[in-house]
Amino acid sequence: MEAIVLAGGLGTRLASRLEGIPKAMAPVAGRPFLEILLKQLERAGCGRVLLSVGHLREVIQDHFGSSFEGLALEYVVEEEPLGTGGAIRKALERASEKAVLVLNGDTFLDADYAAMLRFHQAEGSALTIAVTQQADASRYGRVRVEGNRIVGFEEKGRPGPGYINAGAYVLQTAIAWPAALGERFSFERDFLMPETSRLRPAAFEVEGFFLDIGVPEDLDRAQTELAQF
Repeated sequence: MEAIVLAGGLGTRLASRLEGIPKAMAPVAGRPFLEILLKQLERAGCGRVLLSVGHLREVIQDHFGSSFEGLALEYVVEEEPLGTGGAIRKALERASEKAVLVLNGDTFLDADYAAMLRFHQAEGSALTIAVTQQADASRYGRVRVEGNRIVGFEEKGRPGPGYINAGAYVLQTAIAWPAALGERFSFERDFLMPETSRLRPAAFEVEGFFLDIGVPEDLDRAQTELAQF
């Protein structure tokens, strides 16, 4: 297994908590959040991780170096912010496997990523998205699922329960990117939403714990709720 972790986020909403520290290195239960993600990947059987870094990247590089608990680490540097889509596309150019797991560096999902990779291969899709049920999907926007496929996305703000995009993907490295995309773009807004009918992404349902640490109140929750991971 090979993975990309998007660790170049600015962490604007956490700026008061993270002076001099990138969001992926936010302290959680006595260790950087990124350590939790990397440990999860190591347990899943991953051997190589491409860390997409930009803002304050030296903090990540100095902490981890070239390996972490058996994981080989390589750094894909964004000299200028590329957005989630631009960062993924650039990192995929360095991938060696035909299909690669992609994780957001500010989101934890208690998922079996080895099973997700097997599901992706069985579905024969260019893209698989982990989805999870939330009692209130308004913060994230809903994902419309029919069978094992995603058929649409709804904008944020509508209250009530529903599936959400849990921030974990498996992509074929040869996935076709629209020619109109620039170097910098949002993976979700500029690629997933307009390309859903063409891609027909597979939906991998996850019932495990989900937490996005991108806002202060959820970073506080993480101190206790992620201590076991």
